Amino acid sequence: MTRAELVATIKQKRSLLCVGLDTEMHLVPEQFRSEADPVHAFNRAIIDATHDLAVAYKLNLAFYEALGADGWRSMERTVEGIRAKGNCFIIADAKRGDIGNTARKYAEAFFDTLGFDAVTIAPYMGHDSVMPFLGRPGKWAVVLGVTSNEGAMDFQFLPVDQQQHLLFEQVMKKVGEWGSPEDTMFVVGATRKEVLAKARAAAPKSFFLVPGIGAQGGDLNEVLLQAMTSDGGLLINSSRGILYAGKGQGAIPAARQAAQDLQQQMATALRSAGIA
Repeated sequence: MTRAELVATIKQKRSLLCVGLDTEMHLVPEQFRSEADPVHAFNRAIIDATHDLAVAYKLNLAFYEALGADGWRSMERTVEGIRAKGNCFIIADAKRGDIGNTARKYAEAFFDTLGFDAVTIAPYMGHDSVMPFLGRPGKWAVVLGVTSNEGAMDFQFLPVDQQQHLLFEQVMKKVGEWGSPEDTMFVVGATRKEVLAKARAAAPKSFFLVPGIGAQGGDLNEVLLQAMTSDGGLLINSSRGILYAGKGQGAIPAARQAAQDLQQQMATALRSAGIA
């Protein structure tokens, strides 16, 4: 999906919502557990309930890899199901970060074999860990910028010059030189509202993938205020807050309601900004 197509989807759905499919077997509602593939069955129900509200879906690969070959098949079937719905951006939250032929093979795996639109990338090893994911029309590298975990303070917030610029700012600026806003996004965590403006200043035209809304306590309104751009510029992720909003037979209706509540707030912001 190209940037123009992504922006058109945002405008059509009046949404910036990304639904995180971090599906854990022990949390799958009982009514799906008799299915041959419970994870896929639950994902399919979530997708059916939210695809008109969501611009994107993000699959965290750890939740599928932990199940071995069965999990990998669940992931493939889930991607195929999202693609069949049309008009949705699909992210592999893989956090790959390798070099040379290995990085090239990761790009081939996620883009060519599995059909994802985007892959999350850890840039610690430098430009040769990112470049194999760039330059593919409609495909994106989603590079870790500033994250929402406690350990982010270990490295990302270290000052790097006399002006007290922080390491994450330098990373975002440097990566922005390798790609462009047409093929490079950044992960920017919602739980650190004080750095949203710094992140936006470091990458003024790039899309941000923003985790941390919902269960992690991020403030949606603050994200919209500090980081939204003239064409949206955000994919705001909620995983547990949607997937596990309800239990039992009420799980899927509750998931839709949780997604709709977020989408309506986003629609209001987009309308106020004259975007949709």
